[in-house]
Amino acid sequence: MKTLNRTVLILFVLLSIKNARAQNGNYAPTNGLNTYYELHGEKTDKQPIVILHGAYATLSLWGDFLTKLSKDRQVIAMDFQGHGRTADIDRPITYENLADDVAALIEHLKLEKADVFGYSMGGGVALQLGIRHPQLINKMVVASASYKSEGMYPELTAMIGQMKPEYMEGTPFKRAYDSLSPNPENFPVLMKKLIALDESPQDWPAEKISKIPFPILFINGDADVVRPEHTVEMYRLKGGGPTPDFMSAPQSQLAILPGTTHVGVMERTDWLMAMVPLFLDAKPPSD
Repeated sequence: MKTLNRTVLILFVLLSIKNARAQNGNYAPTNGLNTYYELHGEKTDKQPIVILHGAYATLSLWGDFLTKLSKDRQVIAMDFQGHGRTADIDRPITYENLADDVAALIEHLKLEKADVFGYSMGGGVALQLGIRHPQLINKMVVASASYKSEGMYPELTAMIGQMKPEYMEGTPFKRAYDSLSPNPENFPVLMKKLIALDESPQDWPAEKISKIPFPILFINGDADVVRPEHTVEMYRLKGGGPTPDFMSAPQSQLAILPGTTHVGVMERTDWLMAMVPLFLDAKPPSD
């Protein structure tokens, strides 16, 4: 009888986990894609936030940042085209295409507006979202991203074309891809598309950044793949720097994290949690 009760309990727990996952995870039609997304946390009076992962990653790798961020607001985490549980389709991976996918997801969820946090490739997608679909966004955090190719260190650019699928074996990115992708044998195709994205000249007009009509928090590691000078440049395009009275701060903000590499940015959960919610929750001066 004890063995039977234990078996029933285990089955109950497993079923509960499966049902909880089913409630969190779903698919949405987005421009020809069947995009996988998850909802974490409860709806509150705060804006929901969409978090956008980097190249080769998946929403399953957000870890503590997603967990802590969802404690007092709803978090929408998605897998980009060809990443995680979102299958690839016959189109290139571009910042513009991915931004349109995010916009389609926001509209699918019937959100009037949302905040956005984008990291690395997801940061570039966030910027394009601000350029192409500004009416859907309240505030934005852009971490470790550029708006021009020259914003990246040239040594990194030179390495991109030498990437091979076998270089990713054993990494958390490849393990996640192998376990989650509907077509795990397609990793070389994903890599080819991401190399093409990185090798395509990125030269977005500065005025496109400056005209994004909402505040942005720019975050970069001091040892990131994006030059800190470039992040400062974007911050200034958004009105960052001294105000005329030298007493107040601009609505857009800048954070350069000390002793922090590109991957290390997403390992600074405590630092991010000390900055990101504070920025998102701040009311504009007129309020």
